[in-house]
Amino acid sequence: MSVTPHLNETASRRPALWLLAAYPVLAIAGVVTHRQIFPLLALALLLTVFMLPRLRTRRPAPWLAWLGMEAGLLLLSVFNLANLLLETLPILVNALLACWFGGTLSGPEPLVARFITALEGPARLQQPGVARYARQVTWFWTLLLAAQAVLLSVLLLCASPGGLLQRLGFVSPLQVPRSWAAAWLHLGFFLVIGLAFALEYVYRRWQLRHLSHPGLHSMLLQLAVHWPELMRGKGAPGA
Repeated sequence: MSVTPHLNETASRRPALWLLAAYPVLAIAGVVTHRQIFPLLALALLLTVFMLPRLRTRRPAPWLAWLGMEAGLLLLSVFNLANLLLETLPILVNALLACWFGGTLSGPEPLVARFITALEGPARLQQPGVARYARQVTWFWTLLLAAQAVLLSVLLLCASPGGLLQRLGFVSPLQVPRSWAAAWLHLGFFLVIGLAFALEYVYRRWQLRHLSHPGLHSMLLQLAVHWPELMRGKGAPGA
C-alpha cells in the first residue's frame, strides 16, 4: 500500500489541526476579557473545523448549512448566550465520547479494538492478550471521559463568581474559583486526555511487550488517515 496518498490526506487535514489549536486561546480570552466576541469566534472556529471536510467538496448545500449555523451563533451572541454555549461544550464533548466508547462495550468489537483493526490490521486482535487489552482500555476511556463530564459539570455549576447556579439565583454548595473552573473547562480537560493517551501508550508497550508496536508518530499518522473509517466502524483494509 502506497504511503503517498496517506501523507497527502493527512497534510490536507493540517489546517483543521491549526484551527483547533486556536480554540483554547480564544476560550480563555473570553473568560479573561468577558467579551462575547471571543467565545463567538471559538464556537465559529469549532463549527468550521467540523464542517471543513464537507466544505472542501465545494457543493452548495454544505456551504449553505455552514452559513446558517454561523448565523445561528451570531444570534446567540446577541442574547449573550455564546459564552454559556462555549462553557457547556466541553461537557457535551466528554459525555458524547464516553457514550461512544461505552456503547461499543456491549458488542463484540469495543472501540479500541476498532482502532487496532484500523491501525494494525485485523490479525493484530488475534495475537495473545490484544483483544482483552482492547476491551479493558475501552472501559478505561469510558470511565475517564464520564468522570470528566461530571467534573466539568460541577465546575460550571459551582464556579464563583458567575457559576450557573449563581446566575440562576441559587447558593452554590461548593465554591470553586472562577479562574480555576475556566482553565479546566477550556484547557485542563484537553491536557488530561493528552496525558492519558500518552500514559496508555507507554503502558501498552509494557503490558504487551511480547509484541512489536508502531512508533507514536506512525500511530498518530494512521489514526488521522483512518479516522472516517473508525467513525463508521470499519477497519482499514491493508493497514
